[in-house]
Amino acid sequence: MTNLVPIERIENKIYLIRGQKVMLDRDLAELYGVETKALNQAVKRNTSRFPDDFMFQLNKAEFKNLKFQFGTSNLRSQFVTSKKGGRRYFPYVFTEQGIAMLSSVLKSERAVQVNIAIMRAFVRLRKIMATHKDLAQKVDQLENKFEKRLKKNEVQIQQVFEAIRKLIEVESKPKGKFGFVVE
Repeated sequence: MTNLVPIERIENKIYLIRGQKVMLDRDLAELYGVETKALNQAVKRNTSRFPDDFMFQLNKAEFKNLKFQFGTSNLRSQFVTSKKGGRRYFPYVFTEQGIAMLSSVLKSERAVQVNIAIMRAFVRLRKIMATHKDLAQKVDQLENKFEKRLKKNEVQIQQVFEAIRKLIEVESKPKGKFGFVVE
């Protein structure tokens, strides 16, 4: 059960909402192999385990922005849980700590294994972000070092550093859907 869910699949389901990396209730339910309704019921039976910094419900503006991210053609298949069509409530999202708490609420071997994979995805994303920050700092240090030493080839050196910065910027952008910011 070690490769139950590929980390890349999980990374594509992590969004940035309210300045926090979170996952939607429906995405988590899909990964755990349960219905969204069942996941939310298990959480509601254990509300004391899920304070506001572990889980919160999206508001209307955030939900609209989320629907915009998926496009209107995917709305039916991705957001329908009611027989009347559409969700009756705005989705819940879980922070990393809330996701960790889910395995104790769901109490299945699959939940434990999926949680391990999700935690590894969060750690991997943090490492990637830190690596790019470190690389950008090193480029800045190198640029400062060369500026002091070489003045006559200044234009060529600036072009080299600009090219390196462009490469860093392109690589620092996550592949696939990583998240969104509510305007």
